Amino acid sequence: MSVFVTAEWLAQRLDTVIPVDASWFMPDVSRDSVQEWQQRRIPGAVFFDFDSRIKDPTSSLPHMLPDEERFAQHMGALGIASQDTLVVYDTQGLFSAARAWWMCKVMGHQNVFILDGGLPAWMASEGLIDNTPPQPRVEATYQTQFKPYRYMDGATLADKLAVMNVIDVRPETRFYGNAPEPREGIRSGHMPGATNLPFATLTDPRGFVISEREARSTVLPHLSDTRVNVVSCGSGVTACILAAVAEHYFAYPVAVYDGSWTEWGGHSHWPVVKAG
Repeated sequence: MSVFVTAEWLAQRLDTVIPVDASWFMPDVSRDSVQEWQQRRIPGAVFFDFDSRIKDPTSSLPHMLPDEERFAQHMGALGIASQDTLVVYDTQGLFSAARAWWMCKVMGHQNVFILDGGLPAWMASEGLIDNTPPQPRVEATYQTQFKPYRYMDGATLADKLAVMNVIDVRPETRFYGNAPEPREGIRSGHMPGATNLPFATLTDPRGFVISEREARSTVLPHLSDTRVNVVSCGSGVTACILAAVAEHYFAYPVAVYDGSWTEWGGHSHWPVVKAG
């Protein structure tokens, strides 16, 4: 099930698809993703702001999935219709683009892909770059069809943890509680029974997705055929990378735990372990 497309594939279809810039940086990184999109983007690209706009405004957790109505309103305002073909990318290669891909997939968007290698790969292939002021697209009508098997909430996970297969993609030091969490007030450690597959192992040094051969040896052993596969990270962003890789190579439906460790580690009644 194809998820990733190449810069060459996109260049051949640039007049029929909508590029979507979903760049996002950790809070401690001094970069402005919106400003960078305004100054340098793939021609026709819209900006998908899941951190400040396309999110649940009622949640105290960062960039949580909005309800269907709010998501549809934002997509329509971006000039995106349900039947459009989208190619999502970010400026780091493969990092936050997967979050936008997952949000679209959980809302039922069929034709949405991730640009392998992101904007760096596009520029390396000598793809066209637009540095003129962005022009808004004509507003469109967007309809959602929520796919519950792609989504996991904290309460359900806590209730059924014993029968879930949880894969945590945070760095190993955070998974085992040897390094503090970047967000204040969040406990260190991991969920009982969870396995660790750091998201950094899912890409090569250039920001491209790993090969199928590598995925078979690193990803496939973590996936279950008998339990619901749930992937978690720090705040629901990098977990989506694993969901994309599992779907691309193995057609595995992997649910993303939206609140991830920010929610779990901040909930005093949910179990946390530090031992391996």
